[in-house]
Amino acid sequence: MITEIAPAPERVAAEPARPGGKRRAWDEVPRWQIYVPLTIYLLFTLIPFYWILLFALRPAGSTSLVPWPMTFEHFEKVWTERSFGTYFTNSVYVGLATLVLTTVVALAGGYALARFDFRLKRGFMLALLCSQFVPGALLLVPLFQIFANLRMINSLGSVVIAETVFQLPLSMILISGFIRNVPYSLEEAAWVDGCNRLTGFRIVVLPLLRPGLIAVGSFAFVHAWNHFLFALMFLSDQGKQTIPVGLNTLMSADSVDLGALAAGGIIAAVPVVIVFAFIQKWLITGFSAGAVKG
Repeated sequence: MITEIAPAPERVAAEPARPGGKRRAWDEVPRWQIYVPLTIYLLFTLIPFYWILLFALRPAGSTSLVPWPMTFEHFEKVWTERSFGTYFTNSVYVGLATLVLTTVVALAGGYALARFDFRLKRGFMLALLCSQFVPGALLLVPLFQIFANLRMINSLGSVVIAETVFQLPLSMILISGFIRNVPYSLEEAAWVDGCNRLTGFRIVVLPLLRPGLIAVGSFAFVHAWNHFLFALMFLSDQGKQTIPVGLNTLMSADSVDLGALAAGGIIAAVPVVIVFAFIQKWLITGFSAGAVKG
């Protein structure tokens, strides 16, 4: 679709200075009104991270405010003695499987929503939106009953399916919006050249959806990585638990190993930080996915 380019707006003559050389209050904001709130915000944001690093890197029993001498004994303890290596592997499996399954199913459903008209389409979209207001705790009983009948309790597959069900509505809505940004005429041109619908979609549309697919898949991975409830309810074997449940085992009613808990929290946070550092440029360009010059 070719859109008209709006003419450049005429330049407005600069407003003459007010008598006495005074400027209006909103013409120029003093620097301190910008830096002081930003500094306070950074302090509230960064101090908790420093506190976690402090407990994770300083020796047990130390009260120093500087992690020196630095030690990695807490990381070794949680990785070997507390089975965080196994928890990490399970979380990676659940996260990647949820990413792939959510992206594939949401891509098919989003294409149907974007390209086809059918009865009750608006009602279906409304149901997808309303499903986002349903907390995950309400899904536990029906999902547990289904997985029990399928003999999938204590299986990582049950967590993957539950996470996918929880992520699909929003993912389908987002991907359908990305597909609508791709001109339908591109697919029609591919059909004229001899491609069927599936081949035309794979060759023409799918490459233009890459930013949107990366953003949707990354959010699905991060949510599955951090989600605690489904893994706690559907997995009973300690060797199949994920990292959020593993962090919960570091706390007991009598005592809390702060050093081990801080080290486990850092291990849990590193993959999420890496994912968001990778997708930040895709998040910026994701909402313009499929845009072409006409």
